[in-house]
Amino acid sequence: MDRQELFARIQYPLPQHAISRLIGKLADCRLSWIKDPFIQRFIKIYGVDMSQAHEPDPTAYACFNDFFTRALKPDARPIGEDLVSPADGVLSRYGRIEHGTLIQAKGQTYSLSALLGGDTARAAPFRQGSFATVYLSPKDYHRVHMPVTGTLREMTYVPGRLFSVNSATANHVPGLFARNERLVCIFDTEQGPLAMVLVGAMIVAAIETVWAGQITPLSGKVQTTRFDEPIVIEKGQEMGRFKLGSTVVMCFGRETAFGEFDPEGSPVSMGQTLGALPGLPATA
Repeated sequence: MDRQELFARIQYPLPQHAISRLIGKLADCRLSWIKDPFIQRFIKIYGVDMSQAHEPDPTAYACFNDFFTRALKPDARPIGEDLVSPADGVLSRYGRIEHGTLIQAKGQTYSLSALLGGDTARAAPFRQGSFATVYLSPKDYHRVHMPVTGTLREMTYVPGRLFSVNSATANHVPGLFARNERLVCIFDTEQGPLAMVLVGAMIVAAIETVWAGQITPLSGKVQTTRFDEPIVIEKGQEMGRFKLGSTVVMCFGRETAFGEFDPEGSPVSMGQTLGALPGLPATA
């Protein structure tokens, strides 16, 4: 057994939710003698570039969560043409959705229907489409933005585990993204349906959206909210954020012409062009 597999296996018996909520309380602590050293140590360990932050002074943040979900300077992330990345991170996998399955890692696939909450009707429009997965590492900017302009149709909370979502776990935990707690947001766009799936993970204290505030942690069963009043979010605008890092899986109802990226993972920035959907005008 190699080190990656060992790391994945030891997560199974851990009280994942309890650990994550405890870390969440610590990350929300507003005592300067606790939060300031915590933030400064984190910056040093992970090499966080504070020069791009709207507030570059680490001690100015009220708590670690505020630092972690920090805003960037207005010109820090220009929005490219066509389909753009929703977040900073690594484009870990992308391509066609084949027979209702997505690629998780080399030799690992998972179910589209399971990812979207187990509803076959919700999954049906995406079965012949495409997907892209962006992993957000601890050093990254942790707000999630729209890859194209969309009108929110429904939001579904899906309870689940909280495995780490790094490459080691993705390589060894079957169906990882369809097992973890997640928030599935379905949008209507000019290029067809779009699913933005914000996947929770170990020590992710919460997931927020711009229209409803903090959504997780919840518990129990799948919970769906439908929106009759249109909520339109423009391409490049923020749609949600992670309190501590995780992964975004985008599913498109149409095939995407992705650019040239390393299939084993390429660094991307929020707003960077990923490719083009049919019918998508080549404008920013």
